[in-house]
Amino acid sequence: MTISTANLKAHLNITSAADDALLNDKIAAASEWIAQYTGIPMDAPDTPAPVNEAIRQLAAHLYENREATLIGVTSQSLPFGLLDLLMPYRCWVF
Repeated sequence: MTISTANLKAHLNITSAADDALLNDKIAAASEWIAQYTGIPMDAPDTPAPVNEAIRQLAAHLYENREATLIGVTSQSLPFGLLDLLMPYRCWVF
């Protein structure tokens, strides 16, 4: 399953269609990043549920943090638990 715009909008609690194109871009970017990280093609029909949740979380993070941000002296990192969701599916290459 790939994450739809409607699915991400529900996750973000967005009801307007004003940012649909931007949300599609964020889904595409998150899916590609996760595909590279895990080695799982995102067009596969049997994408594991944790991977789909990671796509939602990363796309939401990219949408809500559109520019590089610094908070105090530490930079904002990936959403909590994102890498934990993906770790069982990580394709290690040496």
